[in-house]
Amino acid sequence: MTSSNYLQSLEKDERARLEKRLHDRQSGKCFICDRPIDLVLHKGDLDVDHIDPLAEQGLDDENNFAITHASCNRSKGASDLRLARRMAEFETLQVEARDKGERGANLGHLLAKHGGGKAKLKLQRQDGKVKYSLSAAGDTRIHEIPLYRDKLSGVEYFFSVLPIAYLHHDDRINPRSIGSNIRGLIEEFMKKRPQLHVSLAWWAPDAESAGEVKVFDGQHKAAAQILLGVDELPVRVFLDPDTNVLLQANTNAGGKLRQVAFDPAVMRHLGSTIYVERVQQYQEIKRLSKDDYSFSESDLVKFFKGEHREMLRYIVDSARDSITRHKDNKLMDFVEWAGKAADQPLAYSGVERTFFSEFLYKSALSSRLDEGMERGDNPRHLERDQLVRLMSLFAEIFFVGKWDPDFGGRRLENRLQKGETINEEHLRAWRVAREEILGNIVEWIRLVIENYFAYTGEMMDKERILHGKLPEALWDRVRAFLVNLSKLPCWVDRQLSSTVFGAKQNLDFWKQIFKTGKSPSGVQVLAQSLDLNSMIREPNAREGASR
Repeated sequence: MTSSNYLQSLEKDERARLEKRLHDRQSGKCFICDRPIDLVLHKGDLDVDHIDPLAEQGLDDENNFAITHASCNRSKGASDLRLARRMAEFETLQVEARDKGERGANLGHLLAKHGGGKAKLKLQRQDGKVKYSLSAAGDTRIHEIPLYRDKLSGVEYFFSVLPIAYLHHDDRINPRSIGSNIRGLIEEFMKKRPQLHVSLAWWAPDAESAGEVKVFDGQHKAAAQILLGVDELPVRVFLDPDTNVLLQANTNAGGKLRQVAFDPAVMRHLGSTIYVERVQQYQEIKRLSKDDYSFSESDLVKFFKGEHREMLRYIVDSARDSITRHKDNKLMDFVEWAGKAADQPLAYSGVERTFFSEFLYKSALSSRLDEGMERGDNPRHLERDQLVRLMSLFAEIFFVGKWDPDFGGRRLENRLQKGETINEEHLRAWRVAREEILGNIVEWIRLVIENYFAYTGEMMDKERILHGKLPEALWDRVRAFLVNLSKLPCWVDRQLSSTVFGAKQNLDFWKQIFKTGKSPSGVQVLAQSLDLNSMIREPNAREGASR
């Protein structure tokens, strides 16, 4: 809390009366989180702080004070109460969205909370202008503004400032959730520094010449302004465009052009969307019915030969996206979609470089898209279902009921070195999720699979290892391997915190540990090297048993 001469001058009873007045003024709610404050139950756990910080010429006066839960106020760091209040609202929306199985809050969630996304805009085009009224927002005037045509794309558009009641979020073209970097934008707007980029939207009419204005770009800036109470936003609106072109442009902006900082998971989802549309386009051009999938991924690559490389990426993106967004994939509950934050043990990029790198087939298949659908052995579906099963199995053994998101992983090894008590299961989850460790684990899982086929004398395609149904006896071996791996003492050995786990290592570092039991510098990490035959035995049968 900022030092206040005013507050320091108050006697104990004067301070109590001030808290009561602020409590009444705020309707009994914390200024930051907007949850109830009980002056009796929360006594001793309340803060009074400046709304406008003293460092920014805020007054040291009762009119500039607010009462908060002490935990809310102290978690805001150096930011002022106004920013903390906005971020608390945003975090609440994030939690609500994730509780519904969504990646996080997006512009649509903010619009819904603040009265946006309710109305359609009715337009008239005439003589190079557009006319409209904003009656749903209480503005019955007829607005008339210039209509422009983009010289390169030929798309018509106009600029306007529209009430948020008329703005909708397009989660097809822009499926991104809003990241924590919105804090910086809120601060910029609070300091009266305008952002130079307006939001982009599109509009298409229905039979009554009305349509939703769907925002597909600039959602972070829009969301920051809405959180600060703005009820209308400047937008550039494309009229009746080919939305597939907008989708492709937005995908390229976040992909090969690197104009937008899309996280990898968003790029995969956009690629998957384009793949579906290429399939539909192929069916239309070839005059096939919508349920006719008698062509292959290779046929699509050859047909769209002008974008050969992109088409291959769309195919693989679709496979990735079907796995990460599968309702039964338990691992994704422990993945940070953008980067690696301390709340989750895994980053999405780590999933790509481990599970997907090892097991996902990244070339086009020559078999029909509907090959084996009736028999239940379609290669892409088998790949999806078995990767979901493998990832979920890993999550069940290492993360489910073991990882505590409230405790998190921020500076975990440093906290351990300082003597802080950390639950062993939580520590194990954090350590095995390190990409250099997980990468070696999935290589060993592949070894378990190949060993089984060598043991049974069955043939397997090493490039397409999950395109055939794995037998249950093999799944038992994989589970046994992961369970036995989880019991290794190194994952909970506090003495290794400053050596083996103290800094980020590479794949070869842990490859040597698994192979020899020692680190490259000679630190004894495992009692002995990993032995495959021992690791695939059921845990209660490891001693004195042979397979």
